[in-house]
Amino acid sequence: MDLNDKDIDRYSRNILLPEIGGEGQYKLLQAKVLVIGIGGLGSPLLMYLAAAGIGNITIIDSDKVELSNLQRQVIHSTYNIGKFKVDSAKNFIDQINPEINITKINSRIDEHNINDLISKNDIIADGSDNFKTRFLVADTCYKLKKTLVSAAITKYEGQISTWKNSKKLPCYRCLFANEPIDNNSNNCSSNGVLGSIGGVFGSLQATEIIKETLKIGNSLAGFLNIYDLLNNTFRKIKVIKDPNCKLCSGKKND
Repeated sequence: MDLNDKDIDRYSRNILLPEIGGEGQYKLLQAKVLVIGIGGLGSPLLMYLAAAGIGNITIIDSDKVELSNLQRQVIHSTYNIGKFKVDSAKNFIDQINPEINITKINSRIDEHNINDLISKNDIIADGSDNFKTRFLVADTCYKLKKTLVSAAITKYEGQISTWKNSKKLPCYRCLFANEPIDNNSNNCSSNGVLGSIGGVFGSLQATEIIKETLKIGNSLAGFLNIYDLLNNTFRKIKVIKDPNCKLCSGKKND
């Protein structure tokens, strides 16, 4: 373990936690995390990963900052309207923690680049806003045996889970067998979303990534947590492994 004096000072509140300590902080600094989407989820997620000292973060997004983003995408500012989100995000993170490595990719994640991106990272954080990307990411993470921390938000609620390739655990398609059709009725631009909901779930994603990196606490793998913040309700659903799942059962589907 090799933490310098600046590291010990910057991350002192992490290091004081017995589950983390100096050894754990060193592991965080060595970790490689891919963040997909720098929007309502990716913004707070990235901020807290950087502040915690995740040492190597790759960010991918092809969008530019728009005025309507600023209600919830707190990593961006009015000054950055019209700039690419990856540039805006990196500039902000450099102010929070210039000691970590940020790799920015101004592109959408797709069938052509996903294997390379996911294989190079330890944990994948999905903050995308469409079903096609979510299913592509989930399928690829399973096939490449990478841990996925996925969240989604709409209106006043959100959901979060962790997915792993394990014979004992369900996969993403055990819960969502078939990919729904993307249409304008499924996104925040049509349904609306309270900005702070992104802050809640992006922070939860960051927490789960830190836990998975350090292998501490109880994993969300095998469960789906759903929060309705308007009505202050919380549901923790146990996801059942589907013996006929087209992805993880090993059975061939017609």
